[in-house]
Parts: sequence; structure tokens; C-alpha cells
Amino acid sequence: MTSAGSPRHHELPPIFALATGAGRAAIAIMRISGVGSHAVLRQLVGDMPSPRRTSLRRLWRNAEEHDDHLDDAIVIWTPGPNSYTGEDSFELHLHAGPAIISAVADALVAAGARPAEPGEFTRRAFMHGRVDLTEAEGIADLIEAETEAQRRQALAQVDGALSGLYKGWAARLRAILAQQEALIDFPDEELPPEVEDALLSEIRALDRDISHHLTDGERGERIRRGLVFAIVGPPNAGKSSLLNLLSERDAAIVSPIAGTTRDTIEITTTLAGVKVTLVDTAGLRETSDPIEAEGVRRAMFHVEHSDCVIQMFPADQPLPRPIARALIVCNKTDLTPAPSTLEGVPVAGISVQTGAGIHSLRKKLEEKAVALTQGSGPPPLTRARHRAAAETAHECLEAALATDWPEIRGEELRQAMRAIGRLTGEIGVEDILDTIFGQFCIGK
Repeated sequence: MTSAGSPRHHELPPIFALATGAGRAAIAIMRISGVGSHAVLRQLVGDMPSPRRTSLRRLWRNAEEHDDHLDDAIVIWTPGPNSYTGEDSFELHLHAGPAIISAVADALVAAGARPAEPGEFTRRAFMHGRVDLTEAEGIADLIEAETEAQRRQALAQVDGALSGLYKGWAARLRAILAQQEALIDFPDEELPPEVEDALLSEIRALDRDISHHLTDGERGERIRRGLVFAIVGPPNAGKSSLLNLLSERDAAIVSPIAGTTRDTIEITTTLAGVKVTLVDTAGLRETSDPIEAEGVRRAMFHVEHSDCVIQMFPADQPLPRPIARALIVCNKTDLTPAPSTLEGVPVAGISVQTGAGIHSLRKKLEEKAVALTQGSGPPPLTRARHRAAAETAHECLEAALATDWPEIRGEELRQAMRAIGRLTGEIGVEDILDTIFGQFCIGK
């Protein structure tokens, strides 16, 4: 985890929250941080424990008077600035009984601490320069990670992969701005033309790097939110049966009656370590039933907006026209052999009845999930906020290259610098802090 620079705030009062989840457990960890934490801990335990060492202590509502024994707990005292938040902090590893947690919380309030807001610990880490915004967002993503791909991406972001990239852009742009200001300040000097040529070359190089970063196929955002694979096709093609086989449970009703599935059914699974939502859709056909017609309309919506379309058709019915970029699957190969291609597009033959071809199809879907989320080059953008700021910087650099006026070019470069600064939280982020940290759980 990298430092985000100089502290942004000081003298924040102590806050506390459970760092462990609710529910039956053996241990509950209470976390406390802020100016005055030293006094709060002393009121609970009396003599202060050694810094950064685990100590078994008896907790009291008032240790000086030995008033009301609360629990016997492991205490870890971590003085600032070398703590998660950058402040004086401590943890109490309590027995997890609800009565104990409630009593300790009351004692902390009596000692001068208050309950933390969602994300307040990490917000304080940001304010004290312990993390920047991209690293803070990585921490939130790490807590929410459900798959291996999400875990790896979040860890890389926490470790500063995006932060290092964006700070590198900022350093290059600062050097460019310094050169541009020199050209503005000394317009009448006999500066050789190659000075401005070198400046424009550096702007183009930075613009190319940002543009390349923007053309990442949204793989980072796809890892965060997960992929959507829609199963479409005519009635009785075996779509619901395939959904059940891929999700390994009876999630959808299977019936020989056409039109059984009228609404979309969504099941979340994991393919090659990537979160994937499988969508079973209504059979595509002309119908006068308004409910089924709405199901068909929703199926077509998923055809247009899904990351991958699995187009199914039964081997014993007329061949359909292939949907653009769809993975074509022919079912019921236990009755009739599947064609090898459909209008030049490869066809995967399966039988949901016997299970033939399902393993091979799953491998193809895993390969598709990997192709949509992995790539080479710089770390991918992970949030719409990042993409918007990078796009603004790219547009400003393009505008800087398009003008011959040094003053206008300088202003466009400054606007690009502000956009890059918003990525890491160095510049103008007060309006988005509540949104970012409000997504955290209480206790982080």
C-alpha cells in the first residue's frame, strides 16, 4: 500500500466499530482510532500495553476504580502515524457475545469515543495520506470480492498498481506544464523551434498512453461487476436445462410445454475465476400472449446488452440464422447429429438429456470469460469514475495539441492535470468523497 502524500486533516476525535461481521462467532474485533484513543484505552485497561504487541487484559468500564468487569480481551495498541488510519489506534479482541459487545460499546462512548460511519476508518486513512482514492476503492473491492479475478484485481489496486500509473501521468504532465509555462513567460526570446517540437512530442506520447489505457475493453469494470451470458433461442431448445447444468442446480423450471419461461431467470456462477450471471430467457417466437411477448422483448434486450450470447437451437428443428458474435449451441444431438457450422460459424453440439458436450461447452464459456476480462498492458480501469477522468484528460490533451496559442494550450494542460488529480484524490474531490466511502461497511 503506497502513501498518498502529505496529511490532509488532523485532530479527529476517536471513533469505534466492529471490524468483524455480525452473527454467532467466537471472537469479535472492536477497532478504535482517533486523537484521544490513548485516554480511552487507559480508561478501559489501566496501564497501557506495549505498542504493536498482543496483550491479554481485563476490560473495565472504569479501570481506575475497577468498576464493572466487561471482558478479558486481547488488546493491540498501535500509535500513529504508522497505523492503518495514520492515527493512534487500538483493537479489542473480545468474546463475541452480544451482551459483551454492547457493554464495551457503551464503555467506549462513556470514555469519549463515538460509533464510526460507513467507511470512516479508510476515509481517515485517505485524509492522513496513508492511501489515495484508487487504493481506498481497491480496499472496498477487496472486501466485496467474490471470485479469484476480483480478488487479484482488488489486491493489485490496493498495492498501488493504478495509483502508480496515474501518478506517473501526473509527473509527466507537470514537466510538460513547466516547459509550456516557460514558452509563455519568454515569448520574445529566440528559442529554437525544436523546443516547442519536443514539447508537442511529449504531449502526444502522454496522450497516446492515456488513449491506450482507455481502450482496455472495459475488462477491469467487467471483473468488478461480473459478466452477463444470455441463453437465447426458440421454445423447447433446452435453454432452461442448460442453465441448470451450468449452474449445477435446478434453478429453472424445465417442461416440454412451449413458453414455460416467460421472464428472465438469472443465476450467478463462476467460470475460470470470473463472476458470470447466466440469464435464461423466454423462447424467441411470434406470440399473441402479451406476457410471453414481454418475455421475448426482454430476451432481445439481453441479446443486445449481454457480454456473451449463447444461441441455442434443437437439432431436430430448422436451422436458425446466427446472431452476430453469438456462441452457437445445437442441442438434442442424442436424436440428430449437429451441423459443424452455421453460415460459417462453428457450432457446439450438446445433449442436455445425456450430458454429451457439456464439459466441452463449459470450457468454451470459460475461455470466453477469460478473453473478456484478461489482457496485457497497464492495469485496467476499474470504475466509471476513473474512465470519466481519464477521458477528460485525453480530451484536454487533444485540445492542447490542436491549438497554436501557448496560453490556450497551457490552460488545456492545466485542465488535464486537474482531471488526473481527481483520479488519486490530489485535486478537487470533496464532492465525491461521501459517495466513495459511503459504499464501505462500518468498521472499515
